Amino acid sequence: MTLDFATLDALRTRHPAWLLLRSDHAPLVTSFLHRVFVAPNARVMAAADLSEALEDELYALRLQLGETVFPKPALEYLNDWASPDKGWLRKFYKPGTDEAQFDLTPATEKAIAWLTQLSERQFVGTESRLLTLFDLLKQMSEGSEADPTKRIAQLHKKRDEIDAEIARVLTGYVPLLDDTALKDRFQQFMQGARELLTDFREVEHNFRQLDRRVRERIALWEGSKGALLEDIMGERDAIADSDQGKSFRAFWDFLLSSRRQEELTELLGQVLQLPAVAVLQPDARTRRVHYDWMEASEHTQRTVAALSQQLRRFLDDQAWLENRRIMDILHGIESKALALRKTPPTGTVMEMAEAQADIELAMERPLFTPAVKPVIANLALMAGDEDIDPSALFDQVVLDKARLTRHIRHALQDRAQATLRELVAAQPLQQGLAELVAYLQLGSDTFNAVVDENTPEAIHWQAGNDRGKPVSRTARLSRVIFMR
Repeated sequence: MTLDFATLDALRTRHPAWLLLRSDHAPLVTSFLHRVFVAPNARVMAAADLSEALEDELYALRLQLGETVFPKPALEYLNDWASPDKGWLRKFYKPGTDEAQFDLTPATEKAIAWLTQLSERQFVGTESRLLTLFDLLKQMSEGSEADPTKRIAQLHKKRDEIDAEIARVLTGYVPLLDDTALKDRFQQFMQGARELLTDFREVEHNFRQLDRRVRERIALWEGSKGALLEDIMGERDAIADSDQGKSFRAFWDFLLSSRRQEELTELLGQVLQLPAVAVLQPDARTRRVHYDWMEASEHTQRTVAALSQQLRRFLDDQAWLENRRIMDILHGIESKALALRKTPPTGTVMEMAEAQADIELAMERPLFTPAVKPVIANLALMAGDEDIDPSALFDQVVLDKARLTRHIRHALQDRAQATLRELVAAQPLQQGLAELVAYLQLGSDTFNAVVDENTPEAIHWQAGNDRGKPVSRTARLSRVIFMR
């Protein structure tokens, strides 16, 4: 990519990572998403759990910065961050569920990774990176050598170096890395481990983009189904045989080896016990970073498998609909033919109109008719003699929805869900049926509510009649469950 003015200007106005860095809410978005997604290596989170975590974050910020800061509810912020014009989160639904799920986008993770590099580092190692680059060059040079004579000479040279090192160790000379070299290599290892976790989300995003393009091609396809399947399977094979697909498959095969897992666990345990590494205070998850790699790669594999399964189901549904339409047409022809078998029609059976253009002349259109303007007479209003009590204008029922909202939030603080009957039992209805309807409205607008139609419940309250005496009222409806 060339960093010219037009390219950078387009990235500044369209790329989600740049939009995140320009946003006024960038500190909230990056700190919250880093804490709930990047730090624990979480790939998918339900909307209810993520909304609850953000609500706690907003509550703490409002106590610190004032009630006017971040006035919107948490779920509204999440939906805004997942909107197409921002693209900081990916909102989707798992097959078979109706609860929204959220995941971090690769652009957001890139922005967070760049922000983590802005802090001043006390130690910047360069030796390990130079050695890594040198080893990569040697691997490429030796791995691309096709001459057997030169290849054997390189192997003999390696063997001589190993024999010389064994001889030095046998004489008592054991070279060790100093603390600076250990810190340098461990820092390089941690940076590579974090970048590897970031790359998995981008690989998964690329597979998902491929699936979207395939679905668009299916929706707009006008040729035969065999040609469509051949085109789709060819693109799938091209992705699997691409550089990215081969590298991911090689990584997956390497990490699935139990011997490699045990070796990584043993090496990490030995390195983390070194005094020079312990001074750096590494993250506690470093000891199981290879399991984080496996979990991230397994999630990518599950995503690819789910996309393939959905694609096959989509193609099966298309084939079933086409076959059903064909069979319906054939059955209709058979039934009509059997009905007319004994009494064939006479004369003209069917007529088809000739193709012709509908000509509409300009003079055939009706003329514009202006609307009739009403005339309002200027009449003087006379005061009447009727004696009407104006207090009826002020005798209105006003519902305090804020009080009901606080009651629901207080009930959900120590448990995950509460039924409408439990809420009314804890705080009886003061305004009767109107207050009960307000609870139902809050369940559909403000809170997550589920209706269990198989379990009816009776809700009781006291109301006054025309004479002012208390009367017991009962409403029977399906069970309504409020959730966090």
